Amino acid sequence: QVQLVESGGGLVQAGGSLRLSCAASGRTFSSYGMGWFRQAPGKEREFVAGISWSAITPAYADSVKGRFTISRDNAKNTAYLQMNSLQPADTAVYYCATPRISRLGYVSSIQSEYNYWGQGTQVTVSS
Repeated sequence: QVQLVESGGGLVQAGGSLRLSCAASGRTFSSYGMGWFRQAPGKEREFVAGISWSAITPAYADSVKGRFTISRDNAKNTAYLQMNSLQPADTAVYYCATPRISRLGYVSSIQSEYNYWGQGTQVTVSS
């Protein structure tokens, strides 16, 4: 059974940084891409960043490019989202997710292509 557990959320002032972690278990982590999504109050969940199983092709939403960095440590079965220059608009619950299909040659930004989700971690950025 695939399980994803996020951590690292919290309250930070505008301009600050946070690093989210997503610990995975239940299958061979290194064979699967990982994605981060977020959902702000009253808004739909949206793609933030994704990384392929090979870690060669990360992808980012335009709103976070240059500020957020996705990475993975296969030895620790963990994906990360480093968030810098945080803004109040980044306030949301952040979710990590992973697809059912292994060794995909691309990073998807489509939620329906991710089959397993974590419980989410709250990120609040104060102005």
